[in-house]
Amino acid sequence: MKPIGIYIHIPFCVQKCAYCDFLSKPATVRQQKEYIAALKKEIARESVNYREFKVQTVFFGGGTPSILEGADIADILSCLHGNFAFDDMAEVTLEANPKTADYDKLAILRNSGINRLSIGLQSLDNAELKLLGRIHTYEDFLQTYYQARDAGFANINIDLMSALPGQGMESWLGTLEKVIALQPEHISAYSLIIEEGTRLYDRLDEYPPLPDEDEDRQMYQAAKQLLGENGYQRYEISNYARNGYECRHNLIYWQRGARHTANYAGFGIGAASMVENVRWKNTEDINEYIQNEILNISGKNSIKRDICRLSLNDCMEEFMFLGLRTAEGISKTEFAESFGQDIDKIYGKVLYKWKEQGMLIQEGDFIRLTDMGIDVSNIILAEFLL
Repeated sequence: MKPIGIYIHIPFCVQKCAYCDFLSKPATVRQQKEYIAALKKEIARESVNYREFKVQTVFFGGGTPSILEGADIADILSCLHGNFAFDDMAEVTLEANPKTADYDKLAILRNSGINRLSIGLQSLDNAELKLLGRIHTYEDFLQTYYQARDAGFANINIDLMSALPGQGMESWLGTLEKVIALQPEHISAYSLIIEEGTRLYDRLDEYPPLPDEDEDRQMYQAAKQLLGENGYQRYEISNYARNGYECRHNLIYWQRGARHTANYAGFGIGAASMVENVRWKNTEDINEYIQNEILNISGKNSIKRDICRLSLNDCMEEFMFLGLRTAEGISKTEFAESFGQDIDKIYGKVLYKWKEQGMLIQEGDFIRLTDMGIDVSNIILAEFLL
């Protein structure tokens, strides 16, 4: 059977963070229950299209999936198991925020089959957390983390964010050192991006100054060095893991080609799917989604949007700009096996340009970004668009 990953979007949260531009919002318990019912209907209806696939990973993202009752999450997972074939060693991740999951809920989640927890911390400085609009403190996070361990979670990721308003290197290193001391299996360390339409974007002048570009890069390099010294190897631009604990679900997105699959199915509002090089995205309108699924409406009111088959050029582009995000980089042999063409014929000039500038390096069959290349990765990766 062909491997596939599944993404489940839970669009609910306690409150929007100042930097958040994700598809999420607070909701009543009734709205949550209606959404869960619609979600289960979508899963059951669509599953007939995946009889040739076996689930390797599941990722509950949001929003804040841990805002749901443990029994509801277990019910969704049970629905997935009832409609899909699962690999015995499937990775099942759930995103959680402190103050939205106590020990009892975490125990239910672990017993239901969730075997990887991703906790959104962002910072250990309570003043920085308040600026970001987070609902928790450092102390709340510690309680959630230890309760997750007590509930049996042996694979935990902690999300961190650098280049925050008013943040200096001392604060950033303090956060990293304290998180490392907890010995999670995985750490995601992202730089803050100010997105249009967020509270932070609209009121930026009310916040302390942001670190400049040089300070941002220094924070990135400091994180890479400190995490590497403590056994966390960078395997993607912003993701670090102990050996064997890389997030298998995210690798589905980042790695394409002969050795890897990019098949993934998304369920819930705004969820994206790509199966056999056909991509689509669900409606972002929660009312339309619920009415469509509950009332079993089809045809012109279908929840699927922007359905398209990727061209050969599309596939080659994604192979390059997603694969180059990883520490391993891309394989020239895989490119040739996947697309029947030599990589130098398609991208020779671009590769030569960035190699000459020290932004790309080739080691054997693999090409990857250098440390300097990572600093300007968005500029480099954009040049692989055909």
